[in-house]
Amino acid sequence: MNEEVIAGRHPVSEALRSGRAIHKLYYAEGAQGIGGVLAEAREFGVVSQQVDKRKLDQLAPGVRHQGIVALAAERAYADVEDLFAAAEASGEPPLFILCDEIEDPHNLGSILRTVDCAGAHGVIVPKRRSAGLTATVSKTSAGASEHVPVARVTNLAQTIDELKERGVWIAGADASADRDVYEADLKLPLAIVIGNEGKGLGRLVRERCDFLVKLPMYGRINSLNASVAAALLMYEAVRQRRGAAART
Repeated sequence: MNEEVIAGRHPVSEALRSGRAIHKLYYAEGAQGIGGVLAEAREFGVVSQQVDKRKLDQLAPGVRHQGIVALAAERAYADVEDLFAAAEASGEPPLFILCDEIEDPHNLGSILRTVDCAGAHGVIVPKRRSAGLTATVSKTSAGASEHVPVARVTNLAQTIDELKERGVWIAGADASADRDVYEADLKLPLAIVIGNEGKGLGRLVRERCDFLVKLPMYGRINSLNASVAAALLMYEAVRQRRGAAART
């Protein structure tokens, strides 16, 4: 049986609330602020065990676990169809985020957190050369990874073609774009593509975008962290969609 490590107060709490099968919960003696999580674990019938902090360090190496770690059933990735279902349930045009080889799990976790906060309908990542749903992603997302559908596809370019056939417009985030994002129509059924931290959008993906957008840069550093750029683009889509809804 494959198990997934979930570390930190918020990620463990959100995993419990989401209905994930939690096999066991470990906590360190004297850990601060975990009483509520332990109470939730008891409520859901999850066995908790006090252990030395070193065991938690071993279970979640390199992750700031805050004195609490859960072992859970491995999370299944969603299908692209699940993202469309989420959009339909919301009564809104689809708003997806496509990650073109985002390799830093902190970036993916931050993107998932913003997707949840902004009410976007899911994330699509490629199977190769991309961060997956790890303990670091869960921790960085503050538990949002428990609620955001994440589809993992073999070929992102092919998936873009399939999205376009279903009426979804593809907007690529690219610093060399001719127009600012504020000039683009983001009220459409939309997938925003965020490129790799170093290389940006891959050639095949870039060629398939219906249009490219950029964020205006006024400082000496002319690029943003991938997750920050994704957040700004998502909230511009939110702003436009709220404005359109208010006028109807």
